[in-house]
Parts: sequence; structure tokens; C-alpha cells
Amino acid sequence: MRQLVKTHLNVSDTAPVEWATKGGNILYTAQIPIREDGSIETGGIAAQAQVTLDNLRRTVEAAGGTMDDVTQVLVYLPHKSDFAGMNEVYKTFFNKPYPNRATVVADLMVEGARIEIVAYAHIGG
Repeated sequence: MRQLVKTHLNVSDTAPVEWATKGGNILYTAQIPIREDGSIETGGIAAQAQVTLDNLRRTVEAAGGTMDDVTQVLVYLPHKSDFAGMNEVYKTFFNKPYPNRATVVADLMVEGARIEIVAYAHIGG
């Protein structure tokens, strides 16, 4: 059964999505560089990665876990040139052994976003 994870982020009144859900002990979440007030961070990749990964950390904690519970991360970037800057920020959020990760260059749906992250975490049990 799918359960809502209450996060610090506002939920859209128009989009049929949630910031995070759990199924059993697995957390499913997608994060973008959105601030608590709903605005998008418009800085460079380092600033956007910082906001996005902080959102991920806070969401994992809201689900009862830590970043050490994150098992897989999918990173989407619209610009291949942002990879190194994203990686510099990314490595400050995780300990070894790092989560399994794929990084894909793709168009993103949110105007101005330079990063989107999908993550899975095994929490408890």
C-alpha cells in the first residue's frame, strides 16, 4: 500500500503528484531545486544541486531515514557540462559506499531547473 510522506515542500494544487511516498520500507521520491516557498533556485548547477540534495535529505529524514538509507539515485541534467559541478555537491551528501547512481542528460519539465533527482531508499525493517 502506498503511503504519503509529509515533507517540508508545498504540494501543487494542479499537478497529480506527491513529493514522496513509501511502499513498505521503500521510499520513492523525485526532487528538483525548489525552495519551500515554491520558487525555483535560479543559480548555477552548484546552487541548484545544493537545494535539490538538501530537499532529498530532508525528505528522507521525514520518512524516518538518513542519507545512508538511500540505495539508488537517478540524476537528470539538461547540460552535460553540469556533471562535474553536480558531482562536487553530490559527494558532500553521501558516505561510502555511495548509492548506486545513473546520470542522464535530458530535457527537464521545470523551466529553469538544471537538475532533477529520483531516489529510492530502504528505511527500517
